[in-house]
Amino acid sequence: MHELFLPLSLTLGLAMWGIVGWWLLNPWLDSLAGNRALGVLVFPHIMRYIGLSFLIAGVTAQPLDPRFASPAAWGDLAAALLALVALIALARDWFLARPVTWLFSIVGTLDFAIALVQGLRFNEAAAMGATYYIPAVAVPMLLVSHALVFRQLLRSR
Repeated sequence: MHELFLPLSLTLGLAMWGIVGWWLLNPWLDSLAGNRALGVLVFPHIMRYIGLSFLIAGVTAQPLDPRFASPAAWGDLAAALLALVALIALARDWFLARPVTWLFSIVGTLDFAIALVQGLRFNEAAAMGATYYIPAVAVPMLLVSHALVFRQLLRSR
């Protein structure tokens, strides 16, 4: 039965953060000028370097399958670095701010999709140890953030 805990946690997290995002954040984000709303949404993704913990022995309960851990960890780091570049570009109103934000959100969303499929495929939840909280708590919030980024980018076309 414990193999259902992670999918259940993800689902409930997505529902909760979805409500926060659509009902509470959207009206406020829509009131912000320029690239400010995008910056607010991109900012939390800078912490995705935490995904590197999938590669650290002792942080997980046991070593994770490298077919899951390596792409998830390095994909998270790539998303974090792209988020940092996007945030700087948005804050400075660089002409490439929107394209970089598109790139960040596409790469970040694909990283999550691949990691979720691989994590469930290789049944990694039991081996995650303390890193269980990354997909159970952080990933739903960040996925909703990606959805809101796409919404803001499409609205401003």
